[in-house]
Amino acid sequence: MATKSIISDERYCLVCGTPYNLHSHHIYGGTANRKLSEQYGLKVWLCARHHNMSNEGVHFNKKLDNSLKLLGVKAFKRVYPELDFVKIFGRNYE
Repeated sequence: MATKSIISDERYCLVCGTPYNLHSHHIYGGTANRKLSEQYGLKVWLCARHHNMSNEGVHFNKKLDNSLKLLGVKAFKRVYPELDFVKIFGRNYE
């Protein structure tokens, strides 16, 4: 991860806790929002299973995806209270 995550600086899967086979996941995808996720530290570590190597992965599991997006909004508001998340990311995930 180039920019430090504002959610967790520990290298373990945020879902299951394993420290193995980790992938860096940008919480908000798409070209523009991926760059914003990087800029504001809205990234988490996920193991391959919870990232994109099974149906449980965030890229295939809408419930997990939504929960990470909500976690991201809360972290953003905590760390950047002076900024407007919706104006920056173009959508409210709450």
